[in-house]
Amino acid sequence: MRRFAWIAGAVQRQRGHLFPWVPVCLATGIGLYFLLRFEPTGGQLVVCGASTALLLVFASRAIEEFTPVILAISVVLLGILLGAFRAHQVAAPVLGYRYYGAVEGTIVGMDRSGSDKLRLTLKDVLLERTSQAKTPRYVRVSLHGDQEFVDPVPGLRVVLTAHLSPPSGAVEPGGFDFQRHAWFREIGGVGYSRTPVLAIEPPPETLSLFGLRMAMSRHIQSHLGGEVGGFAAAVSTGDRSGIHKSTVEALRASNLAHLLAISGLHLGLLAGFVFAVVRFGLALVPPLVLRVPSKKAAAAVALAASAGYLALSGGNVATQRAFIMAAVALIAVMLDRRALSLRAVALAAIIVMVMRPEAILGPGFQMSFAATTALVAVFGLMRDHDGFGLPRWARPVASVVISSLVAGLATAPIAAAHFNVVAHYGLPANLLAVPVMGIIVVPAAVLAVCLAPVGLEGIGLWAMGAGLEWILSVAHFFAERPNARGFVPGPPAMVIPVFSLGMLVLILWQGKARAVGLVAVGFAATLWVQSERPKILVSDTGGLVGVMTENGRVLSKPRGQGFVALNWLENDGDPVDQTKAAERSGVEAGHLFEVKVGEKRLLHVQGKKASLAFDTCVANEIVVFTHVPEADMPCMALTPQNLRHSGSVAFSQKNGRLEMTTARQISGLRLWNSHFWDQ
Repeated sequence: MRRFAWIAGAVQRQRGHLFPWVPVCLATGIGLYFLLRFEPTGGQLVVCGASTALLLVFASRAIEEFTPVILAISVVLLGILLGAFRAHQVAAPVLGYRYYGAVEGTIVGMDRSGSDKLRLTLKDVLLERTSQAKTPRYVRVSLHGDQEFVDPVPGLRVVLTAHLSPPSGAVEPGGFDFQRHAWFREIGGVGYSRTPVLAIEPPPETLSLFGLRMAMSRHIQSHLGGEVGGFAAAVSTGDRSGIHKSTVEALRASNLAHLLAISGLHLGLLAGFVFAVVRFGLALVPPLVLRVPSKKAAAAVALAASAGYLALSGGNVATQRAFIMAAVALIAVMLDRRALSLRAVALAAIIVMVMRPEAILGPGFQMSFAATTALVAVFGLMRDHDGFGLPRWARPVASVVISSLVAGLATAPIAAAHFNVVAHYGLPANLLAVPVMGIIVVPAAVLAVCLAPVGLEGIGLWAMGAGLEWILSVAHFFAERPNARGFVPGPPAMVIPVFSLGMLVLILWQGKARAVGLVAVGFAATLWVQSERPKILVSDTGGLVGVMTENGRVLSKPRGQGFVALNWLENDGDPVDQTKAAERSGVEAGHLFEVKVGEKRLLHVQGKKASLAFDTCVANEIVVFTHVPEADMPCMALTPQNLRHSGSVAFSQKNGRLEMTTARQISGLRLWNSHFWDQ
């Protein structure tokens, strides 16, 4: 009790600075929900809800010193409830088997797959021999081969012959869980088609927001063309279907990929430009400016422009997050509050988490709020210390340099953890590109929208294209430099939470105790540096095996299961493709992959005939089959049948022995994977 009282006293001394900790507690609860190895039952959730209510009642009557601690615990419990509610809210049918046949649906989304193929998202789906109760709400199909058919437009009803399968699980235990990702997007089947897509019903005559967005995208691309047109369409409408993989890679290698997404930067620049233009315009009319509070009016118009941009850009998760952050700042101006403060950032984070609790798992949420929090904290220090003594003429230039440096440093560890890449020239690339986005591209886009009703939007689009061409030239220049990127292995799962908590303590906590945050950051870095990648990885179908050697990970085949291979190699921090990884020493050609791992012998038997013919092994062997063998094996046999229930498998070498971990052991039995493992 005495220890609890000491904690309560320490928290009490933070009075006036506690609100930014509310989203931290909420995110902790949501994170705990996703860490569970089981799905909470209705009774358990009722108990959790009742406990939250009792704690809130108790907090209203407790001693003042204890109130913040009690409220923090109740917010953590509320986060668990939010995660569970959202997971049940998006529940939809998921395919439980591989499907081949006719797929009918309405186009509601278009983008590009990892293999740079056009990909359609369909709703109102009809599948052969499948009841409506078991038909997924959405399916996603990549288009391979020659696709000479009417251009896909929003609302078009199409039919195609496709291979579909359930969303796959984690590519390795503890790795990216596509099943969970697809569950929250309500996608119940993914696959590809090599046959032409046929239109069977025209789109509705009434143009939806999605239809208007895609029409604008086509109009922009017809004016500008090439990669500049695709880039312009992406930053204007959120449509990335016109951007090819090479362009995306160049932007990533130069750390300019954030300009591709409609993010807080774009909405912030748009809102700032509209705010400045409206306020300056009102100032030119003295009778009006004397009667209308120009600052609040400009904020209201900027908010309306941001809302329109949100609607036209598709309103995805990243754009919603950016709009909320911009809206909080603008509403603060309208209410005569400080627009850029840690309270405003905290309020935006709370709203995002209440709407989409699963967002905290993605790099977009983490990087966006990491950059914003760091920027607000640093510029708050500059404001409190009068710009650190810099002359006024130098402050705009210093602001650009400092903002790029601070945002880059705040997001670099998170980007490296998720994407296993560090862009060495990110700072100079951003210093050359970001000002052009704010000074030329965004104003030109607004000008194009204003001139569109009179058919003169080409003037604005020309200026916009010139700015984007410069940004792309910067991206290609730095991406082509020797050693433009560094590659790092993926960290253990707890590194990002510990690192984030340490940085939050350093920024939010008041007093000398904030130095504890540096200890947490150092601990996270130590965990990352000392972590070791699994010695052996096996995919959840048995179709691919990877063994770590002195020369890097050796893969059992040069083609097939490319998504799994790409993720394994990226998580290793190994910048080679699947073909080169398969060519490394230790690989034997043919249907039998064989390599010695310590005292064990690993074999990968590929193909149905080879699997059925294989009938001998010894206890000291690990044999992975692509098809179920007929004979019983005395060795450790991993077949598609048992891998279906275990998920992907990893073997780590500890104390000279191989220890096996399965994806199911890490993720447990949850809503998004129970359909997969229970069959």
